[in-house]
Amino acid sequence: MKPIAHARLTLLVWSILFPLCSGFATERYFTYTYEPETMPKGSLEYEQWVTLRAGRSAAVGQDNFNRWELRHELEYGVTDNYTLSLYLNESVETFRSPQSGEHHTHLHFDGVSLENRLMVLNPADHAVGLALYLEPRFAGDEAELEQRIILGQRLGDWKWALNLTHATEWSDDLKTTEGEVEMSLGLTRQVGRHWNVGLEVRDHNEIPEYRIWENTALYAGPVATYRQEKWWATLTVMPQVFGANFNGNPGGNSWLELEGHERWNVRLIVGFSF
Repeated sequence: MKPIAHARLTLLVWSILFPLCSGFATERYFTYTYEPETMPKGSLEYEQWVTLRAGRSAAVGQDNFNRWELRHELEYGVTDNYTLSLYLNESVETFRSPQSGEHHTHLHFDGVSLENRLMVLNPADHAVGLALYLEPRFAGDEAELEQRIILGQRLGDWKWALNLTHATEWSDDLKTTEGEVEMSLGLTRQVGRHWNVGLEVRDHNEIPEYRIWENTALYAGPVATYRQEKWWATLTVMPQVFGANFNGNPGGNSWLELEGHERWNVRLIVGFSF
């Protein structure tokens, strides 16, 4: 089934489910960094993710590179401390070959994910909140397993969260393995009744076959949240501020990593509770 057909089917199914459920908005204040809080038991929420990864180096054959990633998420509070989420993942990738001038477009169904988030320490009762995260993803010819340690706390109008992430991805009919290590940090402040504004920072690293530490890329930029009673939206815009490739600098840039990473990461998440 094509990605567009998957999206239509997903929206149809969830549009039927939503009116059967009731709840309230449990907004996210960051888009790359999870917070330790989980949803209340019995709560159901739909989240639509849209991520743009833009700008790679023509030196690696991907001029005018854009990758749009869509995640359709249904999130449910199994208990007050355990949240379960089902994702359908899709992407569209476009770029131009500098050698031939040919434009390439690739539509891809990136599989199904099942996110498990367990709150070990509630930040309302402890100096620092703690949650553990496990997300397997399967797409037929590829698979991924992601783990996170999630820390965070609210201090008056301020809120912060820190994630330590490791993931293993199997591709090429599960024959190729790549490790990923990431640290992300978010800091936000409430401004008025409906708004939060802050900063999000993310450092991402790739380790092919767990043999060499191939690259690193550091992103930083503003994050803003708008919330209402039944819905919310959070947007992060992060340019790459520093990057390095330790495998001969194929991207041809002395201060950015533009082979496996992009100049810009932009993510919007919109959540609806019913």
